[in-house]
Amino acid sequence: MAVICPTVTATDPHHYREQMERIEPFARRIHIDLMDGRFAPTVSPALDQVWWPRGLQADIHLMYQRPIEQLSALIKLRPHLVVIHAEAEGDHAHFADSLRKIGIRAGLALLQSTSVESVKTVVKSFDHVLIFSGHLGYHGGQADLALLDKVKRVRQLHPQAEIGWDGGINDRNAAELVRAGVSVLNTGGFIAAADDPAAAYAKLEEIIRAA
Repeated sequence: MAVICPTVTATDPHHYREQMERIEPFARRIHIDLMDGRFAPTVSPALDQVWWPRGLQADIHLMYQRPIEQLSALIKLRPHLVVIHAEAEGDHAHFADSLRKIGIRAGLALLQSTSVESVKTVVKSFDHVLIFSGHLGYHGGQADLALLDKVKRVRQLHPQAEIGWDGGINDRNAAELVRAGVSVLNTGGFIAAADDPAAAYAKLEEIIRAA
């Protein structure tokens, strides 16, 4: 079954804590956005300021130009999954292998303009592929459903991959994303901006159960 992952996208430790405390009561798996101000235009709290409540499964989406420089810090944190961008610098297969050797899953994110074919030689090094349809470093944005063709192409190249989506998820498109093969719905604004985040989360869960 698909899973809803509320997204934490913060630019300072206080904002980070506020967002984490809002989703902690109902979330089971979360998606933490980290930005370096280079690859993404905003800057997040540093890795040594990152934390999550005990019992939650944490995925880290590393929007960094040179993710390899953060490898030791990521290993120390031991999240469930680390997602780096295909467009970032460095040896992506080496990065993924270093994580997987110690039991951390590795993910590869593709920006809107990046084709699946351009990563076909490296995609099988990863456990997870993230189709990105948002704005780097911000909640909100639109879900460009034309990108669902990438889901089909990833499935053809790497049938075992978990497929995530990031950007514009809401109660009007969640079912279509799941039916197309997305199994991890990283949801930012729809939950974060809701008057009742728990109710927004529950609504999405109901929708994907019925999809």
